[in-house]
Amino acid sequence: MPRLLSLNNYHYRRGGADAMHLEHERIFERLGWETASFAMQHPHNEPSPWSEHFAEELELGQDYPAGRKLVMAGRVIYSFEARRKLGRLLDQWRPDVAHAHNIYHHLSPSVLDALRVRGVPTVLTAHDLKLACPAYKMLNDTGVCERCRGGNLLHLVRHRCIHGSLPVSALVMMESAVHRVLGLYRRNLACVVAPSRFFCAKLAEWGWPQERLRHVPNFVRAELYTPGYEPGDYALYFGRLAPEKGIATLIDAAARAGVALRIAGTGPIEEALRARAKRLGNVRFEGYVAGQALHDLVRGARVVVLPAEWYENAPLSVLEAYALGKPVIGARIGGIPELIQEGETGFLFPSGDGAALAELLATVAGLAPARLAAMGRSARALVARELTEQHYVDAMLGLYRDLGVALAPCTA
Repeated sequence: MPRLLSLNNYHYRRGGADAMHLEHERIFERLGWETASFAMQHPHNEPSPWSEHFAEELELGQDYPAGRKLVMAGRVIYSFEARRKLGRLLDQWRPDVAHAHNIYHHLSPSVLDALRVRGVPTVLTAHDLKLACPAYKMLNDTGVCERCRGGNLLHLVRHRCIHGSLPVSALVMMESAVHRVLGLYRRNLACVVAPSRFFCAKLAEWGWPQERLRHVPNFVRAELYTPGYEPGDYALYFGRLAPEKGIATLIDAAARAGVALRIAGTGPIEEALRARAKRLGNVRFEGYVAGQALHDLVRGARVVVLPAEWYENAPLSVLEAYALGKPVIGARIGGIPELIQEGETGFLFPSGDGAALAELLATVAGLAPARLAAMGRSARALVARELTEQHYVDAMLGLYRDLGVALAPCTA
């Protein structure tokens, strides 16, 4: 049977990339592949027979002593410890292919070196834009930013792109400079998978060879979601409460349109958003909601809104809304427009344009229930037809086959 090694900083569902790491591994286990994982030690990790080989825990937000911080800074740039421990795993178990997700900072690209010298073809899924932009997001306090595209990383420090911090931004600048000079990603990765065509194009614009980029969309298991097509009486945002998500623009637009808005999620600007909403009214914060409670909240909505003001990749919230039978209003930025068939499964507006968003919210509020229900059915049909786990599996198997992995007949 073929062997797959999965690499990710965390081995628990901390975020979307971590969930995808675990799901990808489980999909291939169900296909009959032998699998192994390599991650960082963490108290929340799911059990793994390979955990004895995991790298030492590193949390950048912790207040380490000064000497310890220097050691940690070195590991962020290139972790010899992670490379050594992965080498021990590879001494026991050689994979046919390795698939990395988020390995930045904690594991570092040292693990890619370890795989290349042993001849293991390695794929990385670009859940963000770190392979191009040192700050992941192509975003800072001035808005969307691509100043480093020409190679001048001093912009990173000048604009304090990482958490607004000069020392952290300087460390990431050094990290990126070392990685670029040594080619730690470009020489070690056989292929980069991007869940959106937008990310494929953006990475190519920043110099990645087009032939080493592959578009493989995210998926949703629609059969696990019970849709509710009857439109409710509120617009809904669910997700992280962060500046780049455009929620402040949404709150203002909802007040301008006179529509009820519910917001589900937590994040660093929650208190500021609550204060803004209190002044404007007609907004209800649901806090952290997950599982069936979140599904009920989505089913009860009239429309789901994704008002992003940064380069979103291929947000799963759109796919989940569709699976639950709801149309989506999305900002025309990043990979969002690829997921929305305007007038059929949702609507688009210029990112950051509160007046245009308010107009759309008012329009949706006035649409006949039968029209919104039909859009919800079209949305559900789209994910059930095109954005399925089987499509994902077929694309990944094709990619691995192209990299020379011998696939067992039963996995085709």
